[in-house]
Amino acid sequence: MFCQILSVSMLFVNALAFMPAGPIQRSFGTSLNLKVGETAPDFKLEDQNGKFVSRSSIKKPLVVYFYPADSTPGCTAQSNAFNAQVKDIRKQYGADLVGISGQNAESKQKFAAELGLDFSILADEGDAVRKAFGVPKAGFGFFPGRVTYVLDKSGECVFVYDNLVDAESHVQKATEALAELKPAAKAGFALPKFELPKF
Repeated sequence: MFCQILSVSMLFVNALAFMPAGPIQRSFGTSLNLKVGETAPDFKLEDQNGKFVSRSSIKKPLVVYFYPADSTPGCTAQSNAFNAQVKDIRKQYGADLVGISGQNAESKQKFAAELGLDFSILADEGDAVRKAFGVPKAGFGFFPGRVTYVLDKSGECVFVYDNLVDAESHVQKATEALAELKPAAKAGFALPKFELPKF
């Protein structure tokens, strides 16, 4: 038994050598991933409070982060990092935030209570929304992926960040994308200042 465990461990460690050394930042999509410029699929999922949240009902920029599972070390670190920034995301960028994983609403309620989360984490039982977004699997297809999408107020994808290992980096990448989105939104319909000549 020990030899089998050792063999599997060695196989996994050797497989890690072929994984990218740094985070994968995508401004493009693959056949498996929602692409920048595409409209995100609509969804309606239950959160930790029993409230149903739909993407199309949110009329402001939205950070949607998919994480592998509730109450795991990486997902706990990621959710805590987002929770520390959620007030700034709302106030500074006029955006909102949701987390999505495949566990049920009861699991979400427990996880949110453990961490004191101030945003919705959504139960995607059966992974229908994960599949609709085309979130790629990680770790050679063994793990659900950890991918963050930034959507503009119309639901168009403006940024994709895929990094299973560095869970906390998703917050910084999302806020950087929101910062770029904010000036573009302001610049879109700004009227020039005009003064009448004085006589």
